[in-house]
Amino acid sequence: MLSFLPGPIRAVIAFLLYTANTMGGVLTMIPFIVLKVAIPHEETRHQLTRVITAIAWIWVDINSLILYATQKIRFDTEGLEGYNPKSSYLVISNHRSWADIVMLQHLFKHRIPFLKFFIKRGLIWVPLLGIAWWALDFPFMKRYSKEFLEKHPELKGKDIETTRTYCEKFKRSPVSVINFVEGTRFDESKRQKYGSPYRHLLKPRAGGTAVVLSVMGETLEAIIDVTIVYPENSPPLPFWNFLKGKIPMVVLRARRLEIPSEFTGRSYDQDPEFREQIKNWVNELWEEKDRQIADILEKYKEGNR
Repeated sequence: MLSFLPGPIRAVIAFLLYTANTMGGVLTMIPFIVLKVAIPHEETRHQLTRVITAIAWIWVDINSLILYATQKIRFDTEGLEGYNPKSSYLVISNHRSWADIVMLQHLFKHRIPFLKFFIKRGLIWVPLLGIAWWALDFPFMKRYSKEFLEKHPELKGKDIETTRTYCEKFKRSPVSVINFVEGTRFDESKRQKYGSPYRHLLKPRAGGTAVVLSVMGETLEAIIDVTIVYPENSPPLPFWNFLKGKIPMVVLRARRLEIPSEFTGRSYDQDPEFREQIKNWVNELWEEKDRQIADILEKYKEGNR
């Protein structure tokens, strides 16, 4: 609808629309957030979270309308069918851009439960979104460097403990826990800096996935393995470029994986055998994903010749 406008003008309009939607959504949540803070009763807090999640769904639906109104994106998707919005899933994905979250929410909306993803603890201070993420029980994580843990060994395993606490909460109602396994957005400089053995991915971090599977494995319906690619863009891909309409194509491949029975009920931090098993399992997934991304990029490269 507005895709005919010059990029900068479209970006400003899109930004204002997304901001207005976010402000409206959070302001609608505020009374329920205040009650959630004030009422110590756990069941009441749980029901308030469900109300807040319903508001968040409306926010996602309106974001999709804004996406249609301001962008002209072609979607090439496979594997989005056959899921149950009343079942719980662990979603594992690569991470290319801040736009990933908007795209995943748009493409998976109402097919699976509301997506909840791991967030760096410092982002709780993001205006509007921070308080909404907290109210929606998004897992806030604080990662410590190896050097810091050497000086403060008492904090070792704290991030795993935090993940486990949130996963216990998630067992109470259907949820989609999404884990961007690389821990950050991909770009070539990071790939070289961290010595990634993959061409199109950073090294995966298995800890978060391991804890979700060990704590929630018996309540999860399945794992959804997601690969997202922007074949006509090179990472890094700034969010502002998305707003300007500089993403002409989104390719998403999803597949359902059964929960490995040997991964449930085990401790990632206290079971070295389990730690090695799941690292190998995630590395194998990443090898397949790297080949898949290479094939997708080659396909669209040939199509543009």
